[in-house]
Amino acid sequence: MALIVVGGHSRSVGKTSVVAGLIAALPELHWTAVKITQYGHGICSANGELCDCATDDHSWAITEERDHSGESDSSRFLMAGATRSLWVRTRQGMLAEAMPRLRQELAMAENAILESNSVMRFLRPDLYITVLDTATADFKTSAQAFLDRADAVVLRNGSDQVASLKPVAGKPMFRISPPQYVTPELVGFVREHIHHRDTEAQRRK
Repeated sequence: MALIVVGGHSRSVGKTSVVAGLIAALPELHWTAVKITQYGHGICSANGELCDCATDDHSWAITEERDHSGESDSSRFLMAGATRSLWVRTRQGMLAEAMPRLRQELAMAENAILESNSVMRFLRPDLYITVLDTATADFKTSAQAFLDRADAVVLRNGSDQVASLKPVAGKPMFRISPPQYVTPELVGFVREHIHHRDTEAQRRK
Protein backbone atom coordinates (compact mmCIF):
# COMPACT_ATOMS: atom_id res chain seq x y z
CA MET A 1 0.00 0.00 0.00
CA ALA A 2 1.19 3.49 -0.87
CA LEU A 3 0.43 6.08 1.80
CA ILE A 4 0.34 9.80 0.98
CA VAL A 5 -0.30 12.63 3.41
CA VAL A 6 -1.28 16.11 2.23
CA GLY A 7 -0.92 18.89 4.77
CA GLY A 8 -0.91 22.65 4.63
CA HIS A 9 0.12 25.65 6.63
CA SER A 10 -3.38 26.99 7.30
CA ARG A 11 -7.08 26.56 6.62
CA SER A 12 -8.44 27.16 3.13
CA VAL A 13 -5.11 26.93 1.29
CA GLY A 14 -6.28 24.13 -1.01
CA LYS A 15 -5.43 20.88 0.81
CA THR A 16 -8.77 19.27 -0.01
CA SER A 17 -8.51 20.38 -3.64
CA VAL A 18 -5.03 18.87 -3.94
CA VAL A 19 -6.22 15.55 -2.46
CA ALA A 20 -9.26 15.46 -4.74
CA GLY A 21 -7.14 16.39 -7.75
CA LEU A 22 -4.66 13.57 -7.13
CA ILE A 23 -7.49 11.07 -6.66
CA ALA A 24 -9.04 12.12 -9.95
CA ALA A 25 -5.71 12.08 -11.81
CA LEU A 26 -4.66 8.65 -10.50
CA PRO A 27 -7.86 6.55 -10.46
CA GLU A 28 -5.94 3.34 -11.09
CA LEU A 29 -4.64 3.50 -7.50
CA HIS A 30 -8.13 2.89 -6.03
CA TRP A 31 -7.69 5.36 -3.20
CA THR A 32 -9.03 5.23 0.31
CA ALA A 33 -9.22 8.93 1.21
CA VAL A 34 -9.22 10.25 4.77
CA LYS A 35 -10.17 13.69 6.07
CA ILE A 36 -8.99 14.41 9.63
CA THR A 37 -10.66 17.17 11.63
CA GLN A 38 -9.72 18.17 15.18
CA TYR A 39 -12.33 20.14 17.11
CA GLY A 40 -11.77 22.64 19.88
CA HIS A 41 -13.43 22.69 23.31
CA GLY A 42 -17.21 22.36 23.37
CA ILE A 43 -17.57 20.60 20.01
CA CYS A 44 -18.62 16.96 19.88
CA SER A 45 -16.36 14.67 17.84
CA ALA A 46 -19.28 12.34 17.19
CA ASN A 47 -21.28 14.85 15.14
CA GLY A 48 -19.49 18.22 15.11
CA GLU A 49 -22.24 19.90 17.11
CA LEU A 50 -21.95 22.08 20.22
CA CYS A 51 -22.04 19.96 23.36
CA ASP A 52 -20.66 19.43 26.85
CA CYS A 53 -20.19 15.68 26.48
CA ALA A 54 -17.51 13.87 28.42
CA THR A 55 -14.20 13.55 26.63
CA ASP A 56 -13.99 9.83 27.37
CA ASP A 57 -17.31 9.25 25.61
CA HIS A 58 -16.90 11.41 22.53
CA SER A 59 -13.16 12.00 22.10
CA TRP A 60 -13.16 10.69 18.53
CA ALA A 61 -15.30 9.26 15.76
CA ILE A 62 -14.67 7.74 12.33
CA THR A 63 -17.43 7.54 9.75
CA GLU A 64 -17.48 6.37 6.15
CA GLU A 65 -18.82 8.90 3.66
CA ARG A 66 -21.67 7.68 1.42
CA ASP A 67 -22.71 10.97 -0.18
CA HIS A 68 -21.34 11.61 -3.69
CA SER A 69 -22.76 15.14 -3.98
CA GLY A 70 -19.49 16.91 -3.23
CA GLU A 71 -21.03 19.10 -0.55
CA SER A 72 -18.50 18.09 2.13
CA ASP A 73 -14.75 17.53 1.87
CA SER A 74 -15.07 13.78 2.36
CA SER A 75 -17.85 13.74 -0.24
CA ARG A 76 -15.58 15.57 -2.69
CA PHE A 77 -13.13 12.69 -2.41
CA LEU A 78 -15.81 10.22 -3.48
CA MET A 79 -16.89 12.51 -6.29
CA ALA A 80 -13.26 12.62 -7.46
CA GLY A 81 -13.21 8.83 -7.70
CA ALA A 82 -12.02 7.50 -4.33
CA THR A 83 -12.97 3.90 -3.60
CA ARG A 84 -13.71 4.83 0.01
CA SER A 85 -13.77 8.09 1.95
CA LEU A 86 -13.46 8.34 5.73
CA TRP A 87 -13.96 11.30 8.03
CA VAL A 88 -11.95 11.17 11.26
CA ARG A 89 -13.02 13.61 13.96
CA THR A 90 -11.25 14.08 17.28
CA ARG A 91 -11.00 16.58 20.07
CA GLN A 92 -8.01 18.89 19.70
CA GLY A 93 -4.83 17.06 20.65
CA MET A 94 -6.51 13.65 20.92
CA LEU A 95 -5.81 12.17 17.50
CA ALA A 96 -3.82 9.42 19.21
CA GLU A 97 -7.09 8.03 20.57
CA ALA A 98 -8.37 7.41 17.04
CA MET A 99 -5.16 5.99 15.59
CA PRO A 100 -5.69 2.27 16.41
CA ARG A 101 -9.00 2.28 14.53
CA LEU A 102 -7.59 4.41 11.71
CA ARG A 103 -4.67 1.99 11.29
CA GLN A 104 -7.19 -0.85 10.94
CA GLU A 105 -8.98 1.06 8.18
CA LEU A 106 -5.72 1.84 6.39
CA ALA A 107 -4.67 -1.82 6.55
CA MET A 108 -7.64 -2.64 4.32
CA ALA A 109 -6.78 0.02 1.73
CA GLU A 110 -5.12 -0.63 -1.61
CA ASN A 111 -3.62 2.87 -1.45
CA ALA A 112 -4.45 5.72 0.92
CA ILE A 113 -4.31 9.49 0.85
CA LEU A 114 -4.89 11.53 4.01
CA GLU A 115 -5.54 15.24 4.51
CA SER A 116 -3.83 16.20 7.76
CA ASN A 117 -0.69 17.63 9.32
CA SER A 118 -1.03 16.14 12.79
CA VAL A 119 -1.18 12.54 11.56
CA MET A 120 2.54 12.89 10.80
CA ARG A 121 3.10 12.35 14.52
CA PHE A 122 1.92 8.78 14.10
CA LEU A 123 2.61 7.72 10.50
CA ARG A 124 5.57 7.66 8.15
CA PRO A 125 3.98 8.08 4.75
CA ASP A 126 5.63 7.32 1.44
CA LEU A 127 5.04 10.96 0.50
CA TYR A 128 4.24 14.03 2.57
CA ILE A 129 3.10 16.95 0.43
CA THR A 130 2.55 20.35 2.01
CA VAL A 131 0.42 23.12 0.52
CA LEU A 132 1.59 26.69 1.13
CA ASP A 133 -0.14 29.96 0.32
CA THR A 134 2.14 32.92 0.95
CA ALA A 135 -0.85 35.26 0.93
CA THR A 136 -2.18 33.60 4.10
CA ALA A 137 -0.35 34.81 7.20
CA ASP A 138 -1.65 32.20 9.67
CA PHE A 139 0.67 29.21 10.06
CA LYS A 140 -0.56 26.15 11.95
CA THR A 141 1.73 24.85 14.67
CA SER A 142 1.27 21.33 13.31
CA ALA A 143 2.35 22.47 9.86
CA GLN A 144 5.46 24.18 11.23
CA ALA A 145 6.42 21.08 13.19
CA PHE A 146 6.53 18.82 10.13
CA LEU A 147 7.46 21.23 7.37
CA ASP A 148 11.03 19.96 7.14
CA ARG A 149 9.68 16.43 6.54
CA ALA A 150 7.86 17.47 3.37
CA ASP A 151 8.86 15.56 0.24
CA ALA A 152 7.31 18.18 -2.02
CA VAL A 153 5.66 21.59 -1.84
CA VAL A 154 2.56 22.81 -3.63
CA LEU A 155 2.97 26.58 -3.71
CA ARG A 156 -0.03 28.81 -4.24
CA ASN A 157 0.26 32.43 -5.34
CA GLY A 158 3.87 32.06 -6.44
CA SER A 159 5.90 34.20 -4.04
CA ASP A 160 9.25 32.92 -2.78
CA GLN A 161 9.79 35.86 -0.42
CA VAL A 162 8.58 34.19 2.74
CA ALA A 163 10.52 32.77 5.69
CA SER A 164 8.31 29.68 5.86
CA LEU A 165 9.90 28.33 2.67
CA LYS A 166 13.37 27.99 4.22
CA PRO A 167 12.77 24.50 5.72
CA VAL A 168 11.76 23.19 2.28
CA ALA A 169 14.53 24.79 0.27
CA GLY A 170 15.69 22.35 -2.38
CA LYS A 171 12.52 20.23 -2.21
CA PRO A 172 10.46 19.70 -5.39
CA MET A 173 8.09 22.65 -5.73
CA PHE A 174 4.91 22.68 -7.81
CA ARG A 175 3.31 26.05 -8.46
CA ILE A 176 -0.45 26.24 -8.79
CA SER A 177 -2.91 28.89 -9.92
CA PRO A 178 -6.40 28.11 -8.59
CA PRO A 179 -8.80 26.81 -9.68
CA GLN A 180 -6.12 24.39 -10.88
CA TYR A 181 -4.69 22.75 -7.77
CA VAL A 182 -2.94 19.78 -9.36
CA THR A 183 -0.50 20.08 -12.25
CA PRO A 184 0.68 17.34 -14.63
CA GLU A 185 4.12 17.70 -13.06
CA LEU A 186 2.76 17.00 -9.57
CA VAL A 187 0.80 13.99 -10.83
CA GLY A 188 3.92 12.68 -12.56
CA PHE A 189 5.96 13.15 -9.38
CA VAL A 190 3.47 11.18 -7.29
CA ARG A 191 3.09 8.43 -9.92
CA GLU A 192 6.86 8.04 -10.31
CA HIS A 193 7.39 7.94 -6.55
CA ILE A 194 4.78 5.22 -6.07
CA HIS A 195 6.13 3.25 -9.03
CA HIS A 196 9.64 3.42 -7.56
CA ARG A 197 8.31 2.29 -4.18
CA ASP A 198 6.49 -0.68 -5.75
CA THR A 199 9.56 -1.62 -7.80
CA GLU A 200 11.76 -1.61 -4.69
CA ALA A 201 9.21 -3.71 -2.80
CA GLN A 202 9.19 -6.29 -5.58
CA ARG A 203 12.97 -6.34 -5.70
CA ARG A 204 13.22 -7.08 -1.98
CA LYS A 205 10.87 -10.08 -2.22
